[in-house]
Amino acid sequence: MSRQYDVVMVGAGIVGLATVRELHRRHPGLRMAVLDKEDAVGRHQSGHNSGVLHAGVYYQPGSLKARLCVRGKTLMEEYAVEHGIPFESCGKLIVALDDSELGRLTSLLERGTANGVPGLREVGPEELREIEPHAAGVRALHSPGTGIIDFGRVTRAMADELVADGVDLLLGHEVTGVTGRDGVRVVATTGGEVTTRALVSCAGLHSDRVAALTTQPDVRIVPFRGDYYTLKADARFLCQGLIYPVPDPSLPFLGVHFTKRHDGEVWAGPNAVLALAREGYRRRDVDLGDSREVLGYSGFRKLARKYWRTGAHEVWRDLVKRAFVKELQRYVPEVRSDQLTFGPSGVRAQALAPDGAMVDDFHLQEGPGSLNVLNAPSPAATASLAIAELLADRAEEAFSLAS
Repeated sequence: MSRQYDVVMVGAGIVGLATVRELHRRHPGLRMAVLDKEDAVGRHQSGHNSGVLHAGVYYQPGSLKARLCVRGKTLMEEYAVEHGIPFESCGKLIVALDDSELGRLTSLLERGTANGVPGLREVGPEELREIEPHAAGVRALHSPGTGIIDFGRVTRAMADELVADGVDLLLGHEVTGVTGRDGVRVVATTGGEVTTRALVSCAGLHSDRVAALTTQPDVRIVPFRGDYYTLKADARFLCQGLIYPVPDPSLPFLGVHFTKRHDGEVWAGPNAVLALAREGYRRRDVDLGDSREVLGYSGFRKLARKYWRTGAHEVWRDLVKRAFVKELQRYVPEVRSDQLTFGPSGVRAQALAPDGAMVDDFHLQEGPGSLNVLNAPSPAATASLAIAELLADRAEEAFSLAS
């Protein structure tokens, strides 16, 4: 016998749980469930991230990232206070290493100001050293409101809240198929069959595969692993908050940075290398099916042709510690190899278009009886409660939801 619901969410990460929470707040009379193949919530991107509460500096004004990050950060901080989850506004410095980066720094200031980032301002070398005494750079942007939080703890709090409110959390239920029957979607899982009139997916590393069960995804997920080094306890003084580079718009990823963590640790990195498995958190993790899928995708081959030099450099840094340390020393010259311990790692689910373009903004796609999140990279965790509002609006419209 199928379990019957009004709304089923595929994916128990922070965006999926936040969306069900928002829908339940609006429509408490609807029956809802969350499906996930793992045995705990937030096992992937929600539990493998740097824990930064982004203020909204980097994103193109008017984009979903820009709009939802700024609002989402406010909502996330309110949620943290309400649920007793500590966070810290430790501040971020975006440093220009030399005069060649000053033009991009000014553009970034204009972008962040347009996005409504509070307190964002440019500082000179003396104030830069006051904020981060061990950082290099000729000038910097200071975002005092950028913060840190444990998004894994937030994700678990959301799950506990939903269960207490009567939402079914069906862990260990990997979705294997979706069919239509009598106006509802029938979702086959490894834990049994469920039916729903509204199917929403926020499946992260597997978002394109889940979406493909109901529609033809217009992008493909390509996994990129990011490895961090951790500063030993006696070297944490080298970073007081967050030290970031000025992004190079000609490159696909941000670059290495120093990140103070909610638990007092300091992470240095990451690099960005192709993961040979969608859940490949270690260098030795290889899934032949995942690898063949990526290498056979025309979009990835076009990306690789464009950025092969950058990719080769990232692989070299991944394999050779001294190369990684040399890159870190551009931003904190005093850091030494013996002060760094390898790990941890995360895998970014990057949506890639058939023409080889990396999808930058959050990306949603509707299918028959389904609504799918196909790209939710950083700052999705920060923005999750605001993304949830958008998805709830879309779901109400697509499925004519009413309590």
